[in-house]
Amino acid sequence: MSAVAFVTPPPGLEPLAAFELSAVDGAAGLYTLASVERPEIRLYTLDAERHLPGYSPELPDDRAAELGIEAAEQALLLVVVTPSQQGSTVNLLAPIVVNRETGAAVQLVLDDDAFPVRAELAALAGA
Repeated sequence: MSAVAFVTPPPGLEPLAAFELSAVDGAAGLYTLASVERPEIRLYTLDAERHLPGYSPELPDDRAAELGIEAAEQALLLVVVTPSQQGSTVNLLAPIVVNRETGAAVQLVLDDDAFPVRAELAALAGA
């Protein structure tokens, strides 16, 4: 498990800011992100670099500084996964960026209509 501390609570999860990021056994690049204060609140997240190689939203300089990120290699880019019987979707409009070294994190809300809130994962994986 890795501690993740959001510099600002994720939208919709206020006031929660302390989370644990845990790998899902048997699913490389898939993680759970569970609240420390309320463990029943849990998100599934996917390592975008591993599973969505064409997805690379820009991290604004002020947000990078806020997280202590000076080089791209320091950033872990995650997208929230919503599983369903019709197929899983990922939120490309609001990625989570985590400093791999410190655990400092932010959920960005991008100002770009090109990134959907519910992109079909199967379609992206086949692209």
